[in-house]
Amino acid sequence: MAATILQGKEVAQSIRAELANEVVELKKQGIVPGLTVVIVGDDPASHSYVRGKAKGCEEVGISSEIIMKDTDITEEELLVIIQQLNENPNVNGILVQLPLPAHISEHAVIEAIAPEKDVDGFHPISVGNMVLGNDTMLPCTPHGVIELIKRTGTPMAGKHAVVIGRSNIVGKPVSLLLQQENATVTMCHSRTQNLEEYTQKADILVVATGRAHMIGKEHVKPGAVVIDVGVNRIETGKLVGDVKFDEVREVASFLTPVPGGVGPMTITMLLKNTVAAAKKQAKQ
Repeated sequence: MAATILQGKEVAQSIRAELANEVVELKKQGIVPGLTVVIVGDDPASHSYVRGKAKGCEEVGISSEIIMKDTDITEEELLVIIQQLNENPNVNGILVQLPLPAHISEHAVIEAIAPEKDVDGFHPISVGNMVLGNDTMLPCTPHGVIELIKRTGTPMAGKHAVVIGRSNIVGKPVSLLLQQENATVTMCHSRTQNLEEYTQKADILVVATGRAHMIGKEHVKPGAVVIDVGVNRIETGKLVGDVKFDEVREVASFLTPVPGGVGPMTITMLLKNTVAAAKKQAKQ
């Protein structure tokens, strides 16, 4: 039986509709959620992402601003901009689009953002609170992965989840969030030997390696929920995931496509974080 395809766009639209209603109510209270995105340089992919974020803000009623700076901006100048945004009460969320030019420290920039405005969920304080299970800004892509799994109706408690990939942006936080849902989690990565021995036991398989088509049906337990986070452009110019979609859909119960699976969820969870930040800051 072919897998049910988890269309992230449909789930994202449902969440955005809920957010739009919430923003309407907040505005009645005089609270206007505001997001500022800072982008350095002219990387086409980064500008595409930023346009998507601005469009999402408009869709749900969030006030948005994009600050564009040339590649030759100094780290000190960028940190001054962030400090000004930290102090601006009309800005609830700050996001600095990555990657940054080599002469600017990503760590320094992320740490400069006020934790209560860290809607990307990358600040060390946000990460520490996530590890502890405290209420905090969750990183957008991992949060989107968890939301997609929830929408399948699959209970995570007691299930065996395998995460392939140990990046700070996806793999590590996904594993922590799965544990908070009471799943038993196995982490695999580029040095894992006999990968199939682990993946074939997974009730939930999250793949985030950035290696095109590395996971085939031989890796997947029949009936597993498979979330493909990878986005890879192959020689033909086509975007594909880390999973061999046509093969794996024959054995999985649920499967995300690439594109159109996890991707739409990332920006949506950013919008959700911005609304949550506005509500928290209004109470302070």
